[in-house]
Amino acid sequence: MNARPPLVHLESVGIGPPLLLLHGFALHGGLFGPIVPALARRHRVHVADLPGHGLSAPQANLTLDGIVAALAAALPADCEPLAILGWSLGGAVALHWAATAPERVSRLALVGATPAFVARNDWPHAMSAATLARFGDELRVAYRLTLQRFLTLQVQGSEQGRATLALLRDQLFARGEPTPAALAESLALLARTDLRKEVPHVRAPALVITGGRDMLAPAAAGAWLARALRNAIRIDIAGAAHAPFLSHRDVFLDALTGFLDGR
Repeated sequence: MNARPPLVHLESVGIGPPLLLLHGFALHGGLFGPIVPALARRHRVHVADLPGHGLSAPQANLTLDGIVAALAAALPADCEPLAILGWSLGGAVALHWAATAPERVSRLALVGATPAFVARNDWPHAMSAATLARFGDELRVAYRLTLQRFLTLQVQGSEQGRATLALLRDQLFARGEPTPAALAESLALLARTDLRKEVPHVRAPALVITGGRDMLAPAAAGAWLARALRNAIRIDIAGAAHAPFLSHRDVFLDALTGFLDGR
């Protein structure tokens, strides 16, 4: 009989202050592989697969509260307050966590993050609902091809692009594919999320890293976040798209480690 997947699959490495890495929609924590060794020299790094992604079990009626509760239950009891790096969907989870339980989050690094992924009448810094839905449809029809194309665009034109892409191809599908139901739940969560009213409640120092070529979470959304957060700095990587930790690893790590070390 096959064992049930854990509510949250968590991999931990390194020694030092705790750091949690949260990945983006339709992917898994293994995508952080290129940056984990450098971070693990200074931190106890916990890499999670979000519910319904990678090796984690799906969560019915997916909510940010439910994701935070599942992550908190999976982490060691002695690792709070912790620093959180949230990328894309993971950034929304991290923002919500820091806003609703500020005593549990020491530092917040937001990458390709936005308070709202879908444009609204008073929020132009996002894609249209139709564009997000089309991306979800492409994933459901051709998950592997769509993700390969997406990641190729993220590393294209960078000095480490070719080598990074080769490494990623070995990892991209190592944890299988999300079920159609899990993808649909996660996409619906992205579409309805609007954290603009929560952002002022975040007390943790924050680093906002944006990519000048990011079409999923435009740099203007990151600029808004950096202004709206109480204590934030923003670094824009002009040639990067939605995954600067892959396309511009050295620049990204310099910024992140400096922030985490309080420099």
